[in-house]
Amino acid sequence: MYQLEEPIYFYGLGLLLVALGLFVWRILWQRSVQKKFFSQRALDRLGPNQSLIKSWIKFSIWALGIAALVIALVNPKLGTKIETVTRQGVDVVFAVDVSKSMLAEDVAPNRLEKSKQLVTQIINNLVGDRVGVIGYAGSAFPQVPITTDFASAKLFLSNMNTDMVSSQGTAINEAINLSKTYYNDQEQTNRVLFIVSDGEDHQGNDRDIVQEAVEAGIQVYTIGVGSAAGAPIPIKRNGILQYYKRDDDNNQVITKLKAQNLQNIAEWGQGKFIDGTQTKEVVAQVQDILNAMDKTEFEA
Repeated sequence: MYQLEEPIYFYGLGLLLVALGLFVWRILWQRSVQKKFFSQRALDRLGPNQSLIKSWIKFSIWALGIAALVIALVNPKLGTKIETVTRQGVDVVFAVDVSKSMLAEDVAPNRLEKSKQLVTQIINNLVGDRVGVIGYAGSAFPQVPITTDFASAKLFLSNMNTDMVSSQGTAINEAINLSKTYYNDQEQTNRVLFIVSDGEDHQGNDRDIVQEAVEAGIQVYTIGVGSAAGAPIPIKRNGILQYYKRDDDNNQVITKLKAQNLQNIAEWGQGKFIDGTQTKEVVAQVQDILNAMDKTEFEA
């Protein structure tokens, strides 16, 4: 089986015929002019080393170069058959909290950067799965659709920041609802959502929303990032601290990990809560979760 990607370039071979005609004409014209003004004996004296064979060799090399260029432009493809590559895995979606509370530095370097590190390391250890990324604060937005291109997923993940959503808050429910649109394969039964957050849900935890996700075949897991002791929220400009966030009464805001909120969501979602403090432990737990699931075959 073969395929010609750009057969129109075969017209370029016509140049070789034109060049061949001009080459032959030039040789004949040159010989006729020489015989007109010089005898054969004089020509032998003036150009004893002239050879018609050398001229033909030079032309042949040039013609082969042109022919090779034409073939390269045509781009022929040879093979025995066209084969679709398939992979087996699970559809994994990460919902990453990008609210201002994720700027707290009770984990290094801060909660948001720690979250991105966790997700990146999890992706690095995936084999055959598809991943998607959602960002959310006061509202949720799609950051990376379901894909097998892990490099692109990690690139877009690394660019996530707290300025991506103008409305502040923590709309976990919106992130859960948005995740339902990521799984468009009706036969895909292994669907996993990992919510990576400090658990500060300003809308309240809606059990019904989580259970609707479960009914859609989505298992909901949560990864808690932050500390129970909490920390203030630094507001920086060009990496330089300007001030710490304050409430309406001018009191410094202390944001804390709300582990119980995340545990409730995981319980309702038939998943589990994972402490995000130790990266290696998080990656190991996620691997165990995914390895225990049946894999679904899909095109790579």
